[in-house]
Amino acid sequence: MRLAMTDLFRAHWTDAIHDEWITALLRQQKHSPEALQRVRELMDAHVRDAKVVGYEALIDSLDLPDLNDRHVLAAAIRCNAYAIVIFSFNRFALLV
Repeated sequence: MRLAMTDLFRAHWTDAIHDEWITALLRQQKHSPEALQRVRELMDAHVRDAKVVGYEALIDSLDLPDLNDRHVLAAAIRCNAYAIVIFSFNRFALLV
């Protein structure tokens, strides 16, 4: 997150991506929902132009082996991301 607050790269995410990483961490039962919601709010507040919106119309036109991943690709297309970085242990995606 510290790098995302610099100009070294531009990080992007969606509400759906937030929901995925929060759900994965809640399954581990190590963090409270309130703490994770606070992290979400801080991410949105402190990383400039990170929230991707307006990607939903692209989802149905995409064909991937895992249909549940289409929202990530649609958001990447919408924000012209150069890469999709996924930490699959927690199903967290970061668009850069």
